[in-house]
Amino acid sequence: MRFILIGAGSIGRRHLQNLLTLGHEVAAIADVATQRLEELRAAFPHAVCTDDADKALAQRADAALICSPPTFHVPQARRAIERGLHVFIEKPLADSLADTEALAREVAAAKRVAFVACNLRFHPSLLLAKKLLDEGRIGRPLSVRAQIGYYLPFWRPQTDYRRGYGANKAMGGGVILDCIHEFDYLRWLLGEVTEVFCFAEKRTSLEIDVEDNADILLRFASGTVANLHLDYIQRTYRRSCELIGEEGVIVWDYIAQTIHLYGKEDRQLQVFPRNINSDLNQMFVDEMKHFVNCIQGREQPALDVHGARIVMDIALAAKKSSEQKKVISLHR
Repeated sequence: MRFILIGAGSIGRRHLQNLLTLGHEVAAIADVATQRLEELRAAFPHAVCTDDADKALAQRADAALICSPPTFHVPQARRAIERGLHVFIEKPLADSLADTEALAREVAAAKRVAFVACNLRFHPSLLLAKKLLDEGRIGRPLSVRAQIGYYLPFWRPQTDYRRGYGANKAMGGGVILDCIHEFDYLRWLLGEVTEVFCFAEKRTSLEIDVEDNADILLRFASGTVANLHLDYIQRTYRRSCELIGEEGVIVWDYIAQTIHLYGKEDRQLQVFPRNINSDLNQMFVDEMKHFVNCIQGREQPALDVHGARIVMDIALAAKKSSEQKKVISLHR
């Protein structure tokens, strides 16, 4: 298959390299960074490399990867659909819900695949955590503690963090939207969210105009309550989730690459091997294989525009809760 890449930042280049490894071709690449474009032209002499996304989307291809800043995702995806392309949209779907419903309608009318990035759903140890949860190994889940934190200037050390989308409100930044994977995987594990409460603010000296810290409570339709912490602050990368059930506890640690299962009996512990996900790029490869399978009609998107809109609704409710200092109810 032939692919077009819109936005050749770190995640865009990762997806592109994985597609090439899987035997696919690149037709065009669009990026606004002059130096990056020169490097891309040297690396991909047979592809159209341009700073004009529309010129890239006009090339003959099967699908487009939309990996630009979030504020551009929906308009670029709509133009790709209009040109008959399938679309892979990097997270988050957008920085607001504006025009996302129109995108969903256009995808359906064109009978194209629109898949929104959710690579953690392809992460082996998180898949194992879901399997254990679904098997009832900890009984009914009652409470959850999840977190992700890392110092923003360390995220992409080759670039100036102040110029990245995460640091800029106008580009769809802020830790809540930047870490939207956490909202998605918690919904994937636990079902629909009905209520959201959040404290979020900029608390550091980072040169950004968005929140760098958020503490969020999510109530699910099942009654489960999750406490989710997000930050751009911690000087060491931390990402984990504790699922506390009536009959046990599952602890997922992304950094240590482990699952701990505390069972029904007192002091019973099962530790799953570290090498369950020793190659962290594999989840991105599996995600891209899934997208190709969806295009070929062999699978349905793990996260389509409709599902991504629901996840966006939760994240935006957290922002609204922080601004209004009240619980936000979500009605489906």
